[in-house]
Amino acid sequence: MNRFKRVAGLAISASLCMVLGTPSSARGQDPSGKQPYTMPEYNAEQACGNDKNPVTQVKCLDAFVQQYPTSNLLIYVYPMYYAAYSQTKNWAKVIEYTDKVVGLGDKVGPNEKYAALYARAYAFNNLSAADQATQAKGEMAAVTAGLKLISELKKPDALDDKAFDEQKKQAAIYLNGTGAQAAMVTKDYPGAIGFYKAVLALNPDEAITNYRLGQAYMASTPPQTMDGFWYIARAVTSKSATQQQSTQLKTYLRKLFANYQQAACDNLVDAQLNELLQLAGSATQRPDTYKVPSATDLDAARKDMTILTVTNDLKAGGDKGKVTWLAACGLEFPDVQVKLIEVVPGATDADPLLLKVAFVTSDAEFQAATTPNMDVKVVAQPAAAKLEKDNPVRFTGTLSSYDPEPAFMLHWDKAKVNEEDLPKEKAPAKKPPVKRPAAKKPAA
Repeated sequence: MNRFKRVAGLAISASLCMVLGTPSSARGQDPSGKQPYTMPEYNAEQACGNDKNPVTQVKCLDAFVQQYPTSNLLIYVYPMYYAAYSQTKNWAKVIEYTDKVVGLGDKVGPNEKYAALYARAYAFNNLSAADQATQAKGEMAAVTAGLKLISELKKPDALDDKAFDEQKKQAAIYLNGTGAQAAMVTKDYPGAIGFYKAVLALNPDEAITNYRLGQAYMASTPPQTMDGFWYIARAVTSKSATQQQSTQLKTYLRKLFANYQQAACDNLVDAQLNELLQLAGSATQRPDTYKVPSATDLDAARKDMTILTVTNDLKAGGDKGKVTWLAACGLEFPDVQVKLIEVVPGATDADPLLLKVAFVTSDAEFQAATTPNMDVKVVAQPAAAKLEKDNPVRFTGTLSSYDPEPAFMLHWDKAKVNEEDLPKEKAPAKKPPVKRPAAKKPAA
């Protein structure tokens, strides 16, 4: 959903990068006491370091590298390059020179490598979508390398242990988020899932990450729908989500839910969605027992379904009863045979007529039935008001809801009574023929 920020929006400030390793004019000493560079090299590098204009600084660095292509001072020159290019927002060049720093191997320490890899991640998150596609695989490898270095970082003297640990935590969140973004770009959904889960291990309530993780599960082959639903629901219920985000995500999740299940009764989709949101709001992990029947499951349940099997399954309850009701609700059943217990007229002529009936399957049940277990709303059929109590009736109707307790009751809408069962209008009695007196013969 493009209303949400990209993973770059998770970016923490560059303070950790700046504290742990930045271009510096400090110089290391050769253990033998011999300087590993000449004074002209040193002076040239210092001149570049003192240039605070990123455009002219890059030109200075270009001249240095052209004159001293194998200088030991490249460990300082390359970081100055990517810092300057970062100021001019030339992100491709930032990535080029951070890779050069890492390529120096053991010539640079873990803090300096980490700083370069962090800067690379920041640059990747600022690339256009097309450029991200080109850089994504390399970024996943760079993120993995950066994450491994976090445990090797040396604490700056200016930070206490608690502050240093918090910065390392935020760094891990940012790098994992960047790795997940790169994996999604390449459609490496298992990789993205791993990165997103690493973020949530550090910050379980982060709304956007939960949402993105749900997307990765839904996009997997085959889709891992239950996990996808779960993490999107976690985003809906996240305390870090704004009201607008929560509302948008809930609407989105409901559409996914309805498309997955294709149940005929909308109210059942809402009931299941509310159940999921309650669970997701109180637990970080999806319970293994949580399942949502699919459209395929419902189609299988409808095979050979009759009103008798529906009634028996609903009375038995449990998971089978749940699936049966999801499959049956909203379906039309033809010629349901019942015993009429009561006729309740509508409040007005426009209101449906209500028949209270007992579902029966044998003569013995018919004779014994005295209590209704169904109510049937009959529409546009005024003759049904003349049906007589205790008579057999057949109707075709749509199941709309049911009450499991205190007394089991099925509710039907849009019903029509079989025409053969409706009372027949009596034909008007025929009048006897009028006898006319015989005509008299005329007198002779």
